[in-house]
Amino acid sequence: MATQRPPVPVVVLQHCEDGAVLANTRAGLVEAPQVKLHQLGRLDERLAAHLDGLFVAGEFGMHASEHAMARAGTGESFVAAALAIAHRDMERIDRLLAAAEAADALRTGVVLAFCWADAAQLRGLVAQLLDSPSSFRRQIGLTLCPAHLVDPGVVLERAIGAVEAPLRAQAYQAAGACGRTGLLADCLAGLGDADMACRFQAAQSSVRLGDRGAAVEALSALTQEEGPYRAPAFDLLFRLATFAQAAPFLKALLDSPDDLRMAIRGAGTLGDPQSVPWLIEQMGSPQLGRLAGESFSMITGLDLAALDLERKPPGDVAAGPDDDPENDDVAMDEDEGLPWPEPERIRTWWSGNAQDFSPGTRFFMGAPPSWSHCMQVLRSGFQRQRIAAAEHLCLLVPGTLLFPTNAPAWRQSQWLAQMVDA
Repeated sequence: MATQRPPVPVVVLQHCEDGAVLANTRAGLVEAPQVKLHQLGRLDERLAAHLDGLFVAGEFGMHASEHAMARAGTGESFVAAALAIAHRDMERIDRLLAAAEAADALRTGVVLAFCWADAAQLRGLVAQLLDSPSSFRRQIGLTLCPAHLVDPGVVLERAIGAVEAPLRAQAYQAAGACGRTGLLADCLAGLGDADMACRFQAAQSSVRLGDRGAAVEALSALTQEEGPYRAPAFDLLFRLATFAQAAPFLKALLDSPDDLRMAIRGAGTLGDPQSVPWLIEQMGSPQLGRLAGESFSMITGLDLAALDLERKPPGDVAAGPDDDPENDDVAMDEDEGLPWPEPERIRTWWSGNAQDFSPGTRFFMGAPPSWSHCMQVLRSGFQRQRIAAAEHLCLLVPGTLLFPTNAPAWRQSQWLAQMVDA
């Protein structure tokens, strides 16, 4: 019998470092504006290769990944958790979950690792999380079930009535993502929850499960409250509202200079062709042009880069974060990756094609939202467009499972093939 060669430390450490970098990169790419499923797949293959290299290194690989967690980053915790799950090392998984409960960055990485793992690796683990006396661990379990298109069962019903607000919020979210129409009444009852996160998740799930009354009013109220749920509440409202219903919301945003970006994004979500000329006007702005171009594409379905409807970046655009320690600008540019639209060429295109976009009809990626059209966007669109398509499917057919656009690319491809064949 051949003797297994001992791991080479420098190679294992490189796998750790590169795996963490790729995991961090992936966390951004799943919501990136110019990344398609096949591009995500190429990164996933590289990440999987590094994890395989660490896995075959055995105990040395796991020890190295845990040592790297001293940096307390999302990528490092992802690698350590992915290895612990692959080895089904319960002691390490317990330690990682305890660390994740104490640090948000670690929690993100650990959750992503559970979402990354395949069904065989997770067999029995998710059930343990859902049955745990720890509210935090039950919350993690409820996060994982929709990510794997698995229904958590009666555990979900109990969690909706939990004392702990974070667990309730996750339960409301899971009810809609899992298509549990039988829990619509529970979600509607959650619209009066004292916790803002619970109210938003209850409203979001209620509309996914078919309500178009009280939940819409609750979303409208959330748009008047400052906080992390204001923007997603607007997004859902614009996806649901008729053009007449959306008009006062858009006007309110346009009347506030601080909300102009939200108005541009909302115009793309609403899908009203009559907003296109206004969007083209915004494309000349260095601060708003790329976002306006993305909203234009959300309506028309055009790939500006592929059709040579883009221009070079203007010379006065701020460079954003860099390696200069004296530079206080460390925020990432949320428009990074979007093409710079060329307003005049786009205006010319619109003048020759506007007749194909009937006034009064909602357009998403060049056509009115339909099951077959949204499925096509899920197969071939950019990530932000795919996220929108998954949401449209739930709104078109209440009870539809929310498609996990952040799952490993090969798993998404398998699911899409099954949905096409169904």
